[in-house]
This record gives sequence, structure tokens and C-alpha cells, in this order.
Amino acid sequence: MTFADLGLSDELLRAVTESGYDTPTPIQAQAIPSVLMMRDIIGIAQTGTGKTASFVLPMIDILAHGRSRARMPRSLILEPTRELAAQVAENFEKYGKYHKLSMALLIGGVSMGDQLAALEKGVDVLIATPGRLMDLFGRGKIMLNGCSLLVIDEADRMLDMGFIPDIEEICTKLPAQRQTLLFSATMPPVIKKLADKFLSNPKSIEVARPASASTNITQRLVKVDSRKKRDTLSKMLREADVTSAVIFCNRKTTVRDLNKSLQRDGFKSGEIHGDIDQGSRIAELERFRAGTVNILVASDVAARGLDIKGVSHVFNYDAPWHPDDYVHRIGRTGRAGASGVAYTFVTEADAEAIDNIQKLIGTKIEVVGAADVVASAEPVRDELARAPRGRGRGARPAPVEERPSAEIEQPTPREEKAREDRPRDNGQREDRSRDSRPDRTTSAAPPRRRNDQADDGPDDGWNGPVPEFLNFGFTQ
Repeated sequence: MTFADLGLSDELLRAVTESGYDTPTPIQAQAIPSVLMMRDIIGIAQTGTGKTASFVLPMIDILAHGRSRARMPRSLILEPTRELAAQVAENFEKYGKYHKLSMALLIGGVSMGDQLAALEKGVDVLIATPGRLMDLFGRGKIMLNGCSLLVIDEADRMLDMGFIPDIEEICTKLPAQRQTLLFSATMPPVIKKLADKFLSNPKSIEVARPASASTNITQRLVKVDSRKKRDTLSKMLREADVTSAVIFCNRKTTVRDLNKSLQRDGFKSGEIHGDIDQGSRIAELERFRAGTVNILVASDVAARGLDIKGVSHVFNYDAPWHPDDYVHRIGRTGRAGASGVAYTFVTEADAEAIDNIQKLIGTKIEVVGAADVVASAEPVRDELARAPRGRGRGARPAPVEERPSAEIEQPTPREEKAREDRPRDNGQREDRSRDSRPDRTTSAAPPRRRNDQADDGPDDGWNGPVPEFLNFGFTQ
């Protein structure tokens, strides 16, 4: 089957061909004809399956006929994060270059005035995060009664971030007679209830078992002592055939500390987390794409939507607290038919998290000991051990057995759940409260710089980098 068999227009087929694609993925082959027939869709697909193009391509043909009006978008795509919204916008830019369609991003972190100006001109496609959309709707700056096509993307991520009430309210503002497309990697009961309420006789498309991992990815659990995580990681990065890697941590403080440690060890690494400003985020991702750095240390903000070709390895430095995040983390490798390797470091405290992951994916992951992957710590390694943070440059490093652990104390799943239950905006407002109890790791932590920000738990609120084409309209 080719894209020409799906009923797309000649202009769209030309753009697809020029983008280097000729054969649709399974979800594209099943979804595109149904969307063109104006049916509601429930699409269940794991990351990296070409889900975005499965709704972008037919939307372009559907919207090719008709005119947009000021402040009344003709279609709406809801995304949980700025990163994902930006990538959808890039898809419209790439595939819609032979159509006279206008597009706007309605997301946080950029000037509201520029977004209002784009809306005043009228847009065919509005790509938005729920928080900013509800904000402008409440101000009377946007009307949704002309929107005939709604896409709810990454619905399970919307649930994780607390956006489901906003989505339900948005749906009530849209015309009753509309086409609705819902896509999700998993289908928890809340999302199923949402679909039953707002979709009309939808066609269900499932191209992979919910929350299943790609068969192109070799998965391994590495049993390791929490005090030797960094040494084990450094040894694996040196001895394994790592061309490029994404290393995931649960907390922003761990991301920062681990990146500094890798750089001291001579690795070309960078970091991505929610405390980095927008310009730096964009620059860091571009450095990684260009190969200037080949190791990216990241929090879960990069687990979804980060589409970079050629990532050979994923390392879960911390086992994810939520099973779904495991699937999205390792999905950064093994994309577009390529093979990849995913290692997850496992300590004694991670037993419950690993059990939940294996139940979710329905597969037992092979367990290997750290000694099976790299050699045990040797005397030569002890001689090269870094001095504990907080000492002077010339200070003599303490013996390994006397050094306090530099690992960040992980909150329990119950504490993590309490954090997630707090109200959030569209990923911008973060809980800045600090535990008043003294941190037992302060003796090993560096003196806080003036511009350092306090760690505030899991970093699932960053909305990703914003592209340069924020108010982009398609040209001929």
C-alpha cells in the first residue's frame, strides 16, 4: 500500500513524497481513510508509529475547502505540552506547503499579543495547550463555535497532567455536530469515559497492544548499588557501542548533577529539564540533533514528543515512578524501524516500580548484574574518583567507602501521587514548595549558586521548546 491508495489529494501526495515517505505506517493506513470519511476516531498507538501524520494529512485535505474567520478557528488540536504542539506545527508546515492554510500555536511561554494577532487574521488550524486556550476563551478573545474538527492528542498524558476537566469544558464549547479524533498510547478508564461522552460512534484503531514497547528495542534491567550508579553509567558509556544516548532521571537536581559529573569525566553531554529557559532548551536540543553533544541527560519532560533520529541507547538512570513513562522513555530509541537498546538501573528500592512496568508491557525484562555489563569497581577507578562536591579543587578525594552517597533521596510513590494531585496550569505553574526538613545529602551537595532553583519533585510540567514559526502561516 502507498499513500496514493489512501485517497489524499495530488498536492498532499507531492508534499509527502518530497518529505521522503512513500509507504504509510499501520495507523496511517487505517486512520486516514476513516478521517477523510468524516468519522470519529479512537486511535491507540505507541510512540513513534507515525500517529501525528495520521491526523495531520487528512486534516489538510479536509480544510482545503472553506475560509477562516477572525477569532474563529476551523479546527482545533489539543496537545499536553509545548514540545508536542511544536512538532505538530512542524508537520503542518512540511505537509501543507502546497495548500493555502493558516496555522497558529496557542501555547504558554510566548507573547500572548502575537498569538492574538494571529487569531484576529483567522486561522484554519489552531494548535493549543488546554491552559492557554481556556485563558483566552475566558477573556473573550476566541470563539470555538466555528470549530468543526477536534483532535485530542496524547490523551493519557492529558490525564497525567490534570487536563481532563479542561478538555471536558472545551468540548462543551464546541459545536455538537463536529468530527472528533482521540489518540492515546494507553486507554485507562477515565479516557474511555471521555471518549464515550464526546465521540459519536467512533472507529477504534489499535496498531499495537496498549503500552507495549517496540520489538526493535532490546531491554535490559541492570542491578546496581545506588552508590555505584554513576561509575557504572560512565563505564557503560565508554565500553558499550553508544553513538548517542538519552539518559532519564526522575528529578531535576539529579539531571543537573549527573550532567556535570559526565562532563567532568570527559563526555560530551547536555541537559534538558524544566528549569532551563526556552532559548537554552532549543539550543541544547539543536546541539544534540547536530551531534555537538551525543549524550542528553533529561527528565520526563523529554519522554514524549522528542523525535530525534539515530538515538542508539536509552538509559533509565532512575527507574520511572509511573509505568507508562517507561514505554515513552525507551521509545526515544528504536524509531522508524531502527534498532535500539534500553538499560534501566535497578536498586533494591525499585522492585515495585519494575513489577508495575512488567505488568503493563506484559513482558519479563531480562535482568543482568552490573558486573555482567561492566567490570566491578577496580583500584584504578578509586584513584580517579572525583572529590566530593563542596571540597576545594585541590582537595584530596576521600576514600570511596567514606564518601557519602550523592544520590538524591527519592520520594515514595505516595508522596509523588500527592504532588501530582495538586492543580496545574498547562505545564507552566510548578509547585515551588520546599521540604523544611534538612536534606541529609547537603554535605555532598555543592554550594547553591545565586541563580540555582530549588528542586520541586518530578519534572513532568515542562512544555518543551517553542519553534521559530510561532505565528506561521503556510505559503505557496
